[in-house]
Amino acid sequence: MNTSQWFTEQLPNAETAFSLKIKNRLHEEQSAFQHIEIYSTHGFGNLMVIDGCTMVSTRDNFFYHEMMSHVGLFTHPNPKKVWIIGGGDCGTLKEVLKHSTVEHAVQIDIDERVTRLAEIYFPELCESNNDPRADLKFIDGIKWVKDAAPNSVDIIIIDSTDPVGPAEGLFGENFYKDCYRCLADDGILIQQSESALLHLTLIKEMRQAMTHSGLTHQQTVFFPQCIYPSGWWSATLASKQAFMPFREQDIINKEFNTEYYNEDIHKAALAQPEFFKKAFQNK
Repeated sequence: MNTSQWFTEQLPNAETAFSLKIKNRLHEEQSAFQHIEIYSTHGFGNLMVIDGCTMVSTRDNFFYHEMMSHVGLFTHPNPKKVWIIGGGDCGTLKEVLKHSTVEHAVQIDIDERVTRLAEIYFPELCESNNDPRADLKFIDGIKWVKDAAPNSVDIIIIDSTDPVGPAEGLFGENFYKDCYRCLADDGILIQQSESALLHLTLIKEMRQAMTHSGLTHQQTVFFPQCIYPSGWWSATLASKQAFMPFREQDIINKEFNTEYYNEDIHKAALAQPEFFKKAFQNK
């Protein structure tokens, strides 16, 4: 935060920056794992920042949470058991539990303070925390997956921070091998996969690690995310077998509200930019 009351996240390697004009800082603490700040902004409501990086804002979080959850759940034929690794702000959990097919959703975040602060400053994201199908665990997600039984889950959503610090291991081959073992035969992994514009090398390495783990079928989807680097984000789906066509009619007839996601958005998100297609030719 500078003297003109702007919070700015700089990306020196990309020579870019993103700023929001703020009213004041609502909270700041060093948890056991990371530095957490909450700001009140003029145009984007409340803003959570972790280790200097923008994480979630009141105004635009729905892009990310809806795309991280509904694309995968409407691609799976009948998702009943879902794990969310990370996701401490609880927005993805809220979207997952909108699906009546889901019987059990476990959210595993190593830092309980993220959730407790979200309950205070982003209560709208935590509306489903007391749903009887929800199970919040504040433990190491990598260990959770390593210790879990084979073929025990339909959907694994990796709702992580950037691949540094506590989240670094969530992008590695060993972790994906454990996910492969835990997923049912028709199971789907959904990994937040950064910006294709700024982090294409990371996406290549991540998809290669997925392939080596046995998750050989992959699909990257794209969506806007204003507060993240470049304003254009992605999620990558991976599975053991070819994806079934997404359940378009179920999306049309869904019995819950979304702000961004619908059947047309799902179709559009599957379109691959030309530079991205070329990067993965013969891969």
